[in-house]
Amino acid sequence: MSQSPSQPASPSPAKPPTTVMVVDDHELIRNGLAGVFDLQPDMRVVATAGGVQEALALYARARPQVVVTDLQLQDGTGLDIVRALRRTEEQLGLVVLTMHSGDDQIFAAMEAGASGFVGKDAPSDEVVKAARTAVVSPRSFTCAGLMGAMMRRGTTESSRLTDREQEVLVLLADGLGAGQIGAQLYMSESTAKSHIARIYQKLGAQNRAQALVTAMRMGLLSSVAPPR
Repeated sequence: MSQSPSQPASPSPAKPPTTVMVVDDHELIRNGLAGVFDLQPDMRVVATAGGVQEALALYARARPQVVVTDLQLQDGTGLDIVRALRRTEEQLGLVVLTMHSGDDQIFAAMEAGASGFVGKDAPSDEVVKAARTAVVSPRSFTCAGLMGAMMRRGTTESSRLTDREQEVLVLLADGLGAGQIGAQLYMSESTAKSHIARIYQKLGAQNRAQALVTAMRMGLLSSVAPPR
């Protein structure tokens, strides 16, 4: 019985590139990072943004698979983006970049729902690697300094703000005094003052202004009002 000549196997369709959005309030850094991603054959930048609100608006239109954002932005923090998107996007890759890669920033990013955390002093290929990992495992937090931070956390847990102190910090940022904070949180003014004093101590601050600046740098506080 005659056999028909074998047909060559048809090539499998190429996998589409991973789509990326880059967020940084410095145009030079933003464009440079976007250029790094565009050089990768498996990645394509579909949007860039300079702030929180712009990033959220662009995400809704571009729907990238991974968002790479700076921590400090002019209208808030990268953690605002992470929290806002993670509420509805379980499979979205979210990578946070920062110049201040201390333990508090690492844990704040992890608790916000980030997929990865990279210092801005890291080589560009580390940022690309974090983005690739974030797409594959969006809910598995990766950070080069995580293990050391976790070991130190065991000895510094007392320096972290409690949930109540975090609530007081937010009201301090809203401009409320001790009496108003006490009324808002159903506690006495003296109790509110005690919480404020502990916040100052833990943040190494002498006054409200120093505490708020430090909290912003640590990613503990945002200048963006939460959605109502």
